[in-house]
Amino acid sequence: MVAEFGHFALILAFAIALVQSVVPLIGAHKGWRGWMAMAEPAATLQFGLVALSFAALTYAFVVSDFSLRLVWLNSHTDKPMLYKVTGVWGNHEGSMLLWILILTLFGACAAWFGGGLPERLRARVLAVQSALTAAFMAFIIFTSNPFWREEFPPLNGQDLNPLLQDPGLAFHPPFLYLGYVGLSMTFSFAVAALIEGRVDAAWGRWVRPWTLAAWLFLTVGIALGSWWAYYELGWGGFWFWDPVENASFMPWLIAAALLHSAIVVEKREALKSWTILLAILAFGFSLIGTFIVRSGLLTSVHAFANDPFTGTFILIILTVFMGGALTLFAMRADRMEAKGVFGAVSRESALVMNNILLAVSTFVVFVGTMWPLVSELVFDRPLSVGPPFFEVAFTPFMVALALLLPLGSILAWKRGRLGKDKRALTTIAIASIAAGGLIWALQTEKTALGPVGVALALWVVGGAGYDLWKRTGRSGWSRLGRLPRADWGKAVAHAGFGVTILGVSALMAWEVENISVAEVGVPYEVGAYTVTLMEVRENVRGPNFIATEADIRMERGDQTVALLTPEKRIYPVAGMPTTEAAIANGVLRDLYVVIGDPQDGGGWAVRTYIKPFANWIWAGCIIMSLGGLLSLTDRRHRVAAGAAKMRATGAVPAE
Repeated sequence: MVAEFGHFALILAFAIALVQSVVPLIGAHKGWRGWMAMAEPAATLQFGLVALSFAALTYAFVVSDFSLRLVWLNSHTDKPMLYKVTGVWGNHEGSMLLWILILTLFGACAAWFGGGLPERLRARVLAVQSALTAAFMAFIIFTSNPFWREEFPPLNGQDLNPLLQDPGLAFHPPFLYLGYVGLSMTFSFAVAALIEGRVDAAWGRWVRPWTLAAWLFLTVGIALGSWWAYYELGWGGFWFWDPVENASFMPWLIAAALLHSAIVVEKREALKSWTILLAILAFGFSLIGTFIVRSGLLTSVHAFANDPFTGTFILIILTVFMGGALTLFAMRADRMEAKGVFGAVSRESALVMNNILLAVSTFVVFVGTMWPLVSELVFDRPLSVGPPFFEVAFTPFMVALALLLPLGSILAWKRGRLGKDKRALTTIAIASIAAGGLIWALQTEKTALGPVGVALALWVVGGAGYDLWKRTGRSGWSRLGRLPRADWGKAVAHAGFGVTILGVSALMAWEVENISVAEVGVPYEVGAYTVTLMEVRENVRGPNFIATEADIRMERGDQTVALLTPEKRIYPVAGMPTTEAAIANGVLRDLYVVIGDPQDGGGWAVRTYIKPFANWIWAGCIIMSLGGLLSLTDRRHRVAAGAAKMRATGAVPAE
């Protein structure tokens, strides 16, 4: 009965979503306040009903109700409780229910915290958000029902994919979906503004917090996924330019561009058309990512393999909403006249360049991701686009972006001059180049990647620090604590980007990799370390797996620096092996060991990596996320502040 209750709650929420997507729009057009007002309780009720439906599905997984087909396919009685719960979204149907739950959550948040929005704009935003929700509810109810019953319930389940039975993957999808789906709010605000035919500084302020929240969640979600791939898959990498990785990266890049573009709309009332277009495309790339993951057209370790019908349904949703929004955009383009003018050397110009670099880099990732599919469908030629393409085509844009960030941060609006800042920027540039030169002289392998990465990182971090210092004015460092949180957030996020640049470039330039057949008790050398396979234990039983464990000692000189225990696991129910790397984390390097298969001539295959500055990659992501959080808590980003500004100017929505 619990499952039927959840199914009924989902159907009832679908009916409410259909009503909410129509009635407030009519009310906003006619000026009927009662019709507009129904959007807020409807949004709250939608969220409550979908939350009940999600709770019912979670309960079925927790109690191992194998009469539900979804539970039977993705759970097992011996599975740890954490993975019973995360099994709810470790599959296509359950993850789509999570997607809808987050859609309704954002709609409810717009209702709860949107009191400062103009009445008509709020009604239209909630109606557009509800239309999106209704489309995905129809998708899950008619094509991907998570409450489908088995006529003859089995005694036990088929278990969750072992690769997903990991803490990193337990929290990665919720954060990623909060980012993906959070961009639906930028879409709803853009479409609502197009319907009204007005985009102004207040709109730029209103849309920024939603974009910032989505970007923040995407940053955390992508970082968690990258961290999981690093330690769980056993191949030693943190990013493979996999289609599903790219599916989350493209919305992140567009959201970053939208964040910077919305600042120009808010401060200078320029770039209105471009910002609206970015708001539409940001969620559009989220839908493209959903299509990539669930259509079955592109293979990936992260993808949900599904029949083409589900992919076709998602493609229809993508076509209807994106086609409709872009058509409306074309019809309303003449109403988005820019008011602010600016010189070639100004903060506006720097932000325009920022947007161009981010947009073009997104296009590069999109082409590299989709071209194998296009090549096979159109030219009947199987084609693989791998990391070498992306590294060559994508990296120059990030280098240019890193060079631009400190300059754009300190330039004045409208007309900027670097005269007063030349000395400080020159000092930072010289220090950065000198550090890069020192690294070049000290390194044994003469690759430019490491020194250039160090120089760029110091340039970005130093520029962020100088930007903060400059904002203290004549008050000196004592005023730092009184600076707006948005200023701190910007500097911290930019510094985090610099730290990530350092981690990525150092790891790629100076990583040491060794694959050896190791005999028990026989040491061998890897870089500056001595590695010894001490013992191998087979048939070690876990909660729902059988493992082969190895004890490996790593020494530097006469000192033992790490005792590591890598594993190879077999999950009997799923019939699938996994590799559990053992990692000795450090500030300056990681020691990374993977145990392989026994060899015919004796010994075991062992892969050993020395990974310099690996943790700086995720430290930079954490710092960027903290910067986003600081900006999000700035009181100037609250919706009421934007509404107050609009009321002060006497702006009235156009009909």
